[in-house]
Amino acid sequence: MTVEVGVITGDLTVTTTDRGDGTAGVSVQYTGAEDHYALEGSPAPIPPGGLDALHEAVLDAVRTGDAAQVPGTLPGS
Repeated sequence: MTVEVGVITGDLTVTTTDRGDGTAGVSVQYTGAEDHYALEGSPAPIPPGGLDALHEAVLDAVRTGDAAQVPGTLPGS
């Protein structure tokens, strides 16, 4: 689930970027495309496990589908 265009599906690239303020920006894009879309819940706090742990959790959520959002950023996630 993206902020800008809602749900996108297909071959996607996920990018998780440290914003330097304790949060990370998470974006998805169609692989090979130029447009990036913010994943719902981004920016998100970087967890104690670090940026890699957040990125892996996001990948798991996106692979699961069902309008994935950044894990832990919304009630019930």
